[in-house]
Amino acid sequence: MSTPENPSSPQVDEKRWQRKRLPEWLRMPLSKGARSRDTADSLESRSLNTICEEARCPNRNHCWSRGTATFLVMGEKCTRSCPFCSVAGGVPGALDPEEPRKVAEAAKELGLRHVVVTSVNRDDLADQGSQHFVECIAELRKQIEGVKVEVLTPDFRGDSDAIDRIIEARPDVFNHNIETVPSLYKRVRPGARYERSLELLGRVAARENETGQNRMWPKSGLMLGLGETEDEVKSLLEDLHRVGVKIITIGQYLQPEPGSLPVEEYIHPDRFEEWREFGESLGFPMVFSGPFVRSSYMADAQVPLS
Repeated sequence: MSTPENPSSPQVDEKRWQRKRLPEWLRMPLSKGARSRDTADSLESRSLNTICEEARCPNRNHCWSRGTATFLVMGEKCTRSCPFCSVAGGVPGALDPEEPRKVAEAAKELGLRHVVVTSVNRDDLADQGSQHFVECIAELRKQIEGVKVEVLTPDFRGDSDAIDRIIEARPDVFNHNIETVPSLYKRVRPGARYERSLELLGRVAARENETGQNRMWPKSGLMLGLGETEDEVKSLLEDLHRVGVKIITIGQYLQPEPGSLPVEEYIHPDRFEEWREFGESLGFPMVFSGPFVRSSYMADAQVPLS
């Protein structure tokens, strides 16, 4: 998650970046209306952050017009600097102990039935921020009867105690994005490790359907257009299926700002459809694949019915 001041950020000509035109299939019309304003007001009144804004998601206007948002907890600054992401890196502040309550209040006010909670990396905390996730899950279930809770977590640096802490809270969906193929990790996710992310997802999947517990769906997502090959994407999807992931999202990487990694290729919608078919052929119950697909976009529709 880089900033223009980050010396490790790729050098990009800003004028060239500004002139670059998107293909027709990547031009989403803006959605505006009273519901979008109500969503913004509910978030602003509680000083809550969303990944919609911090990551400059192209779907944010559409989501907000539906009254949905993905809550970004534990601050606005991330302890890592991934060059594909526009969330600011730096030293985070102290956790707000009232944030779980505020998230639940906003979700209730917006009438949400499926709530997605994600966070910045908090490598500065002894528990990597895992207990804060647990408190968000508990508060949402306390305030909203029958709510479905999805968490989109960092890798917690592979800390098994942190991962198990959230597993024991039994979110309905436990999502951790693999993001890209192994050969691009040093460039795209320099603070992460491919095998570490696979191990986290496998750990979640191993406890997905425990007797006497509510179902917990393992989920992951990746971006295309960063220079990956077709064989690499196939291998990645095979790895995710092998460790037990059930829900997959595949979307187009879009450069959020001049200092971010450049797009190597815009993938045609027909190719995304082929990736959906390939994922289904491997046995994934749910595969969402398309230029605008994001891990938390229309998340309520991404959960299998059984």
